[in-house]
Amino acid sequence: MSGFLEQYGFLIVTMVQAGLLGLSLYFPLQAGQLSLASPGFYALGGYVAAILLTNPAFSGLRDTLGNGMFPLTWLVAALLCGLLGLFVGVPALRLRGIYLALATIAFVEILRVVSLNLEVTGGAIGIFGIPQAFGFQDRWQYLWLFGPLLLLTLLFARQLERSRVGRAFRAIREDELAADAMGVPPTRYKVLAFVIGAVLAGIVGAMSAPFLNTWNAKQGTFDASIAILAFVLIGGSRNIWGPVVGGALLTAIPEVLRFLADWRLIINGLVLVVASLYLPQGIVGALQGVRRPPPPRRPPSVPAVAEAPGGGA
Repeated sequence: MSGFLEQYGFLIVTMVQAGLLGLSLYFPLQAGQLSLASPGFYALGGYVAAILLTNPAFSGLRDTLGNGMFPLTWLVAALLCGLLGLFVGVPALRLRGIYLALATIAFVEILRVVSLNLEVTGGAIGIFGIPQAFGFQDRWQYLWLFGPLLLLTLLFARQLERSRVGRAFRAIREDELAADAMGVPPTRYKVLAFVIGAVLAGIVGAMSAPFLNTWNAKQGTFDASIAILAFVLIGGSRNIWGPVVGGALLTAIPEVLRFLADWRLIINGLVLVVASLYLPQGIVGALQGVRRPPPPRRPPSVPAVAEAPGGGA
């Protein structure tokens, strides 16, 4: 078992990480918002952790807290991403559809350009030598961080769907005007969904910086936005397991097929095309359709026979 984890541990952790990033996009989609801002918050959370764990200005705090510095980076990243999500979400979520997607892509690009030109972020080179979390010796040990976070996120998402807030999300997604007419404030709930996704992406970024040992502007790009969107669409955007399945599958295929060299990228593209054409509800949605029994057939109605005068047919 230890040999398997040593060989495939990095891939398994990356699959879990992809599922978490997919879930960060899933929450805004629950409220009908096509937001592609997750890579920006992911990059910001990683920079927060990298700076706190390597910058000489925080050496005293690191000596005082020891391993407690790592949970602190998660908390700071969550708070900063939540506040920035609130600041960006209030004006941006007045937009809809493709216009919101373009606005969030612009947000990701702004963060990337800013990080390229700041000295504290290492510029284009980035930040290197980030210490391993809790003194981990092997990459698979990060399952002890990402695994519980995934379970807690799935539990939170399940409870959220069953709550009043989840019902408000669905109402806004199905018909925003009707939801507003029924007393559901769309802007408030859309901003809430956006902030939840931002906080999750920031925490994942803060955990990922020690995992990768380095952090730079390449972590938050337009390509990453499209990749995370593909996780959700291929796995299924109407079920909490969809982003997890889609993220794990699309992360694993290129690595499992590495022996095929460049052909693995072609196969990965074919999977995206086939799934988009034949699985419009995603993989999880298709599996639910197979498991769901067909609706009962109604007995055919027998036409009434009109009676002729005198009692005859």
